[in-house]
Amino acid sequence: MREALETFLQELKAARRFSPHTIAAYRRDLTRVLDLAAGEGKPVAPAAWDQPLLERAMRDLFRTGHAATSTARALAAWRSFGRFCVRRELLPTDPARALPFPRLPKRLPRTLPKLDLNAALDQLARSTDAAAARDLALLEVTYSSGLRISELVGLHRGDLDRNARLLRVRGKGRKERVTPVGERALAALDRYLAGEARESGPRDEPLFLGRSRAPGADRTLSPRTVQRLVRRRLAAVASGLGVTPHALRHSFASHLLDAGADLRAIQELLGHASLSSTQVYTHVSRTRLRQAYEQAHPRA
Repeated sequence: MREALETFLQELKAARRFSPHTIAAYRRDLTRVLDLAAGEGKPVAPAAWDQPLLERAMRDLFRTGHAATSTARALAAWRSFGRFCVRRELLPTDPARALPFPRLPKRLPRTLPKLDLNAALDQLARSTDAAAARDLALLEVTYSSGLRISELVGLHRGDLDRNARLLRVRGKGRKERVTPVGERALAALDRYLAGEARESGPRDEPLFLGRSRAPGADRTLSPRTVQRLVRRRLAAVASGLGVTPHALRHSFASHLLDAGADLRAIQELLGHASLSSTQVYTHVSRTRLRQAYEQAHPRA
C-alpha cells in the first residue's frame, strides 16, 4: 500500500495537476492511516485498508482535536486513494465510501470595510517606505482581481496585458482564466516596476519579487512573505484582529456583489468551478439584500 501511495501521489501531480500543498496534505492524511495499521514506515497489506481501520483513524483525528474541515479533507483523501486502489485492483471496494463526512461549521468569509480599505491603500500610496511601492502594487492587484495567494505569487510579467487591462491567472488545478485589472492597480504596478528599473524584462520573470538584492539570491516571493506584509499593511483596517490575503479576495467578491454585479460573473472572476462556492457571498452582502428587498417588495 505504501508503494501504491507513491504512485497515487504521482498521478495527482502529473495527471490531475494538484498543487504541492494539496499533495503534501494528502500524503500526511494517508501516511497517518498506514502508520496506524502497521507502525511507522512498515509495510501494509491491501487487506489491512478496511473500514474498521479508517473508523479508528477518524476517531483519532477527533480525539486529537483536529477541526471538522481537516477531518473532511482527510476523508476526501482516503476516498480518492480508495478509488485509485480499486482501479488498480488492489482493493475490491473502497471502504472509505461507508464513512460519512463530518458536519462542517458554516463560517462566513471575512471581508474588509470598503471605505477603510480604500483609505488604507491611499495612505500606503503616499508612503515613502522603501517597500511601499511593491506592497501597494501587490495589494492593489490582489484586491482588483480577487486573486488567491498562490495565483498572486505565480504571476509572470507576460501574464499582464497592460493595453487591454487584463491579467492571465493560473488557478487551482492549473486552470487558466483571464480577469480584468483596474486602473489603480495598473498605476501601482507601473510605479513599482519603474522603481525597480523593470519596465521591460523576460516574460517568464515573476511579476513580484522579494527585496533581497544580494548576488545570486533567490528573489522569489513566498506566500508567507505576502501574508506578513498584508497583516502589517492592513492592521488598522482589520481593527487589530489580523487579516489574510484571502480577506482581500473575499472583499473583492462582496464589494462587487454590493454594487450589483451578477453572481455568475463573480463566479467567473473568482475562478470557482461551482456556483455554490460563490453563493456564500450572498450571505455576506446584507446591504445588497436589504436594497433588493426595499426596491422589490410592494409593502417594504
